[in-house]
Amino acid sequence: MKQIQAVHSEDFKSYDTEKIRERFLLDDLKATDKANFVYSHYDRMITGLITPVNSVVDLGNYDILRAEYFLERRELGIINVGGEGTIVADGTSYDLNKKDCLYLGKGVKDVKFSSKDGSNPAVFYALSAPAHTSYPTAFASHADVFSADLGALETANQRTISRYIHKDGIQSCQLVMGLTTLATGSIWNTIPPHTHDRRMEVYFYFDVEADQRVIHFMGQPQQTRHIVMANHEAVLSPSWSIHSGAGTKNYSFIWGMAGENLDYADMDTFAVGELR
Repeated sequence: MKQIQAVHSEDFKSYDTEKIRERFLLDDLKATDKANFVYSHYDRMITGLITPVNSVVDLGNYDILRAEYFLERRELGIINVGGEGTIVADGTSYDLNKKDCLYLGKGVKDVKFSSKDGSNPAVFYALSAPAHTSYPTAFASHADVFSADLGALETANQRTISRYIHKDGIQSCQLVMGLTTLATGSIWNTIPPHTHDRRMEVYFYFDVEADQRVIHFMGQPQQTRHIVMANHEAVLSPSWSIHSGAGTKNYSFIWGMAGENLDYADMDTFAVGELR
């Protein structure tokens, strides 16, 4: 499991393109018949993809966890961004269509991932945060979760935000998770931009066409930088950094947070005119 250490906001100001990508971009996550994870020192978040094509993939253990099994002291949120798949958690089976979510709490030992059809495999995006309390396994279909429409075509940011794991939805210890889908003709996400000192965030971009890209903006509001991102890539956002993006075409992304609270609205917003 790859590790990424934390970066100070003052140091970040001197980074060039390659160093920004090295310290914040999570690429090469998609690997056939494998769980591929990255361990971040930001709130000890683990981010990864599980892509079963020809065989069942087990949620393994890793030396860095110093645990008897992956979820001994952790919780896990999973959203499928591919074809239909199945997750078996301690003997109970859950079928996930695209954009469905499964939450696994602290103490779940045996987790297996598979696809219904290897020619259209499931792609399970997963976020895991440390947990001090156990919450029950919970499934949420995309059609049934709370969703809100924001923005407008006039400002190229018409989008639907779907919340899965949050204080009024699936209960967790500290994980918050959902996804945003941009309407045709819209390219901007998370406008106006914001930070939140009490938790980090990860963005995972999907449904980005092969010849298209998302320009993800980060950094302090008066010291912004960018990363050019492709499909099925994720980016880490420290608590001091904004996190917004503009695509060359509409796309979707999963947002996930861990930190001090589960309040979706816990953020400090900045007017577009304040950005530099």
